[in-house]
Amino acid sequence: MARQDWVFNGYGIEEIADRITDGILKGSISASLEDSTYFSYGDVSCIVLVFERYSIIGSNRLSLTVTLFSEPGRVRVSGISSGGSEGVFWKVNTLGENAFIDALVGVLSSIS
Repeated sequence: MARQDWVFNGYGIEEIADRITDGILKGSISASLEDSTYFSYGDVSCIVLVFERYSIIGSNRLSLTVTLFSEPGRVRVSGISSGGSEGVFWKVNTLGENAFIDALVGVLSSIS
């Protein structure tokens, strides 16, 4: 499992979610948006995006879950990748998970 967190000021939650979705899907031929959800209450909102892609390194599919939480003037983003390990009882070879997070880092670095 790999994880990264960000905070953005002055951006809308939908704008950041759209940029993430576009960047992840264009960044890998095997990437797909498996599902998403959106909910809000008052002036706070939350979007959860779940992506999958094939990892050549691990010869399997792995996931990237991105949670966006907005409050007035600020959007918090958390990305967690999982599923790239080859071990039965312990994690072996998490390179694919780290690479999926790196793809998200690349997308979000163009925003700030």
